[in-house]
Amino acid sequence: MAASLANKPLSSCREADMRPAPIVPVATPTSQPFWDALAERRVEIQRCDDCSSWVFYPRVRCAGCLSSALTWTEVSGEGTVYTFTVARQPTTLAFADVVIPIIAVVELDEGPRLTTSLESVDPADVRVGMRVQPVFVDAGDMTLLRHQPMSERRRLREVHAAVDMEMDSGDEACLIGVQEQ
Repeated sequence: MAASLANKPLSSCREADMRPAPIVPVATPTSQPFWDALAERRVEIQRCDDCSSWVFYPRVRCAGCLSSALTWTEVSGEGTVYTFTVARQPTTLAFADVVIPIIAVVELDEGPRLTTSLESVDPADVRVGMRVQPVFVDAGDMTLLRHQPMSERRRLREVHAAVDMEMDSGDEACLIGVQEQ
């Protein structure tokens, strides 16, 4: 069907032609553990056993030291928006039904960056540095990784944890200031 639509202007496509199957990645032997983890609602990426570098996208060798000793490691999937763009027109017919796709690069808390789509957020509310959490989207036989703004409850837990860490650091002036208030 895609070949038959290739030379047609978007405005001349029939309604039935506008709903092609969603575009999903093809798992390879190297990337299969990533997709398997997503199907279980977990995020796993590779980590080099020799230099401790994170490796994403899935590869057979570490980009840092070229070691083949890579281990799949579970990560939170949480991170911050590093950069983003709002696609106000569909880039392909498969995205024709998506209202306004927001494509982002998210820097995971563990360090690596990955390309994703942002869900459940108005494009006007997206900001570089915004905290996001993973969302798992079933698309046929695959589960895709997307991100959405971190829930307020989770964000507040992060703030409280950061304050607790500062309090535990032994900074007596901070402790005295808190006790006097």
